Amino acid sequence: MSYYSRLSKSFEGALRLPLTDRSKYVLISDCHRGAGTSNDNFLKNQNLYFAALQHYYRMGYTYIELGDGDELWENRSMVQIIEAHNNVFGLLSQFHRQGRLFMLYGNHDIVKKNNRFTAKNYHVCRCGFEDRPHTGEQPLFPDITFHSGIILENHLSPARTHPIAARPMDIYLTHGHQTDLFNSTLWRLSRFLVRYLWKPLEHFGVLDPTSAAKNYTRKDKAEQRLHYWAEEENHILITGHTHRPTLSENDLHYCNCGSCVHPRCITCLEIERRYILLVKWTLATKPDMTLYVSRELLAGPVWLA
Repeated sequence: MSYYSRLSKSFEGALRLPLTDRSKYVLISDCHRGAGTSNDNFLKNQNLYFAALQHYYRMGYTYIELGDGDELWENRSMVQIIEAHNNVFGLLSQFHRQGRLFMLYGNHDIVKKNNRFTAKNYHVCRCGFEDRPHTGEQPLFPDITFHSGIILENHLSPARTHPIAARPMDIYLTHGHQTDLFNSTLWRLSRFLVRYLWKPLEHFGVLDPTSAAKNYTRKDKAEQRLHYWAEEENHILITGHTHRPTLSENDLHYCNCGSCVHPRCITCLEIERRYILLVKWTLATKPDMTLYVSRELLAGPVWLA
């Protein structure tokens, strides 16, 4: 099966969510939450992420995670990941209880498409949350389904269509690993190599050459393929996977959330009142040398209709 077919197949029977004037979505990808060890790339940005998550919860956003939320190639135990980041999972659980949580799977957490794995690891939690007393098993994400793709259906009336747009386009969300044979069809082989070869070598500064996030040649190739598919299908395609944040006013066919494992920031896409923005959350300093978490606009707003 070609990469084009794999991408198209990701949206067969996809969950459809409304995109209206009242919609508020935050799209985040590639958190790579780990077990709190030296290999946990999420660890350095966990406070930035949690601060951003609290903001989006208070402001009434719906949270959509575009895959690779949990690092399940390097780690075997989901329990250890939840214990290491129980404040995050506690807040995500609150999103879920309010019907404001939707999650995709990527290549590094592709096992989430297995319903038995999901039921065992995500429906209930066997560890305590910081905001709740530990009383044995507690609901985490009851009955959650991890999707390969989600479609935001544009419900804009033709009479309100922006003059520069030929017609309202739906927004297609997926992780983006489908462009690479080793990260999709041969993911078990890639997981084996990451877990037993590249993970130990990472301590010595050796990066995984098969990773689209760490190899610029593979990154460029993946993004070219994603952009080509979006143009051919005439959709707005939003992915993660390459960790390179992308939002262009001149060509909206392909956008990218970036990741939560950049050296000093996390990036995400916000959709509100039919506008999309690329933002980053980072640590900043006030004139009196006080540190604070800053939300900075990188690109946009861009009209989506």
